[in-house]
Amino acid sequence: MWIERDISQKIKDLAHSFPVLVLTGARQTGKTTLLQKLFADYTYVSLDIPSTAALASHSPEEFLSRYPTPLLVDEVQYAPELFRHLKVMIDRNRHTMGQCILTGSQKFTLMQNVADSLAGRCALVELETLSVGELAAAGVAFDTYQQQVNCLTRGLFPELWRDTHIPSDAFYQSYLATYIERDVRQLLNIGSLRDFERFLRACAVRSGQLLNKSDISRDVGVSQPTSAAWLSVLQASNQVALLEPFFANVGKRLVKSPKLYFLDPGLLCFLLGVHPGNIDTSPFVGAIWESFVFAELRKYQQLYHPRAALFFYRDQQNREVDFLWSSAGHLVLLEAKWTENIRSADTSTMDTVAHVFTMAESSAYRVKGGILICRTPEHFSPAAHVRVVNGFRLREVVATL
Repeated sequence: MWIERDISQKIKDLAHSFPVLVLTGARQTGKTTLLQKLFADYTYVSLDIPSTAALASHSPEEFLSRYPTPLLVDEVQYAPELFRHLKVMIDRNRHTMGQCILTGSQKFTLMQNVADSLAGRCALVELETLSVGELAAAGVAFDTYQQQVNCLTRGLFPELWRDTHIPSDAFYQSYLATYIERDVRQLLNIGSLRDFERFLRACAVRSGQLLNKSDISRDVGVSQPTSAAWLSVLQASNQVALLEPFFANVGKRLVKSPKLYFLDPGLLCFLLGVHPGNIDTSPFVGAIWESFVFAELRKYQQLYHPRAALFFYRDQQNREVDFLWSSAGHLVLLEAKWTENIRSADTSTMDTVAHVFTMAESSAYRVKGGILICRTPEHFSPAAHVRVVNGFRLREVVATL
């Protein structure tokens, strides 16, 4: 089943506006499949093949002669020596757009080479896993509780929805083995892969929580510098993201630590041992839902509102709002609740925090309202300033922010 990606038009537009397009994203998010579909006339070459990567590294001029433009190079981070020669080739026809499209699943390594050689010549796009909106457009339903649970525990990697007969546990077991063996070994000199797997699970337990590197290091039994380096690898390979706290002066002391989130709910569930049969009783279900909502917000923010920013709010009184959507001096407060039927208490913290901003004369931000993201069958507004929306229909909500 081919699923049309919401981000397709953005990718095509950028490819026609820059000499080079760089597409990053975690492994198995569908980068190659999407690009080959959108740019079928491009010469395609993958540096995942060691002999091809060796040619690009040791004989880049011969490589570029063998594979002419327009050129699509997959996993280009495996041949960093190629970038300098790409720059020379592109500058010969500086105003010819769409000469090269490059992909990579190791963002930090890739972007260092891009910054050194292709600055000002390329556009950068991150491809996340599928959004629920993309699946819904392909005919996947999320109306029943079982369908919603299946979405969270199965996750949103394209291959799992292209072939729904693939067991998700087997997919993630293989994914982790491949990820650790290829990406982690290449980026880090890890003495014990078992320790890194334990580190992954320790991070999973803390998805949706304030990041405390000391606690993670202690639980795994590694040093804090090691823990910090491993966390950087998870970020570089788009497995996790950090959400920064809102720092504007609103007259209160705010926390300074970021929150940690896994970017795919299926991988998170796998690491936590959560499946459709036990999610009802799992103590992690709230964190899984919050992580899912965060990942969906990121996807739609990139697509519809690239100038907007996401934060969270938490002060020393432990008043917390899961997400703050900031755009043009306005804030929208967002709370994620794994419930179908809300209570007045579910919106009380948003009311309190909105009042904090209203009373803070030094704040340059105005609160437009609040959104409670849950499993309600229908969107509704229990008060003038609050909307209750279905988390599986976030695309239609975010598009209007």
